[in-house]
Amino acid sequence: MNWKKLVLPHILKLQAYSSARDEFSGDAKVFLDANENPFDEEQNNWNRYPDPLQKNLKAELEKIKGIAAENMFLGNGSDEAIDLLFRIFCKAGESNVITCPPTYGMYKVSSAIHNVENVEVPLTPEFQLDVKNILDAVNESTKLLFICTPNNPTGNSLRKDSILEILETYPGIVIIDEAYIDFSKEESWIKELDQYPNLVILQTLSKAWGLASARLGIAYANTELIKLLNKVKAPYNISGPSQKVVLEALQNPEIFKKQLKIILSERDRLQVALQDIPSVKKVYESDANFLLVKINQAKDLYQKLIEKEIVIRDRSNVQLCDDCLRITVGTEEENKHLIKNLQLLLID
Repeated sequence: MNWKKLVLPHILKLQAYSSARDEFSGDAKVFLDANENPFDEEQNNWNRYPDPLQKNLKAELEKIKGIAAENMFLGNGSDEAIDLLFRIFCKAGESNVITCPPTYGMYKVSSAIHNVENVEVPLTPEFQLDVKNILDAVNESTKLLFICTPNNPTGNSLRKDSILEILETYPGIVIIDEAYIDFSKEESWIKELDQYPNLVILQTLSKAWGLASARLGIAYANTELIKLLNKVKAPYNISGPSQKVVLEALQNPEIFKKQLKIILSERDRLQVALQDIPSVKKVYESDANFLLVKINQAKDLYQKLIEKEIVIRDRSNVQLCDDCLRITVGTEEENKHLIKNLQLLLID
């Protein structure tokens, strides 16, 4: 498909801001081009602007993901990429996007921020895509479709055949949000980038990599779309300290692998422990680092746990998630503490 016809005309014509660091590449001893403070008392380089295109981070991600740096956009969390996609493709008051609740709430918030209609096509009762209704909802103003897999807050992966059918027939930009893909046995969709020029894949280092505070999200797409994202973004969108912390983590993947193994093991243990509690109606299967739990008196239980200084997420008001709590997998000690308190509260 000719995805470029979906881009707002003024974005195609936009002349991107050219920063001092964009205009110079190579080695130098004296930098007098960016109006920076010349003093670096702590020898940490924080007085200098960071690399606007995060080349070192992309080089490490290229090794890990097997995807060329030219197909990567790095943002201030995945939320920045979501925001930029609205800016590039959606016209306020005219365009619409499709979301499939229950799903990540930022899609709907971004729609509201940009004054873009959010057309909701709910998941089926089995938390799967309703492909027919999604395609029926498309009109000439539809620009983006957001698919979250593994899905938040339900935790399940969405069926591959359903996603393939959408990729083959949906006339807009398909955004697959894989924030939790590291916890899943399913393969990432990044291997399909060459087949579908209208495909954007979002990932993050906030979850499995333990870097939520660093705020580093990744968008994978065709090279021309990546160029548009870099053209519209703020010049220095990833700070120097964040780039340093993330680079160190990416260069030491053993920590990531160790923690991931523990989280997956604890997820299984927590699921079994929750299922043994009589008031628990159902623990949904999860490909993420959390469990969606249907339980009696979910709202009251949520408040009682807060009184015990245990914070989980009340999802009981979310579509298709009546009486449900979302519980993140913690450390072994944290999970045991949660189960102990649940048992005491539910006995009372």
